[in-house]
Amino acid sequence: MLDKLGVRGFTWWDNVQGRGSVDGEPRRGTHTWPEMNSAVLTIVPEEQVQPLLKAIKKIDDVNHEIGIRAFVWNIETTY
Repeated sequence: MLDKLGVRGFTWWDNVQGRGSVDGEPRRGTHTWPEMNSAVLTIVPEEQVQPLLKAIKKIDDVNHEIGIRAFVWNIETTY
């Protein structure tokens, strides 16, 4: 999806623990909660934000039980 949208730079973390704030099951990597999450961080130009959010929502609509989420922060400065 990132390649298709022209998003080149990103960081990916595997084995992230957590739980969704609404109806998500815990993801802890334990016997009781064996699944784990992953997380991606990317900084994109403002014009790429909405297409990226739309693509993420489309994936979540198909696989709602997975609980894909996106968060947007304004980045003031990079170098």
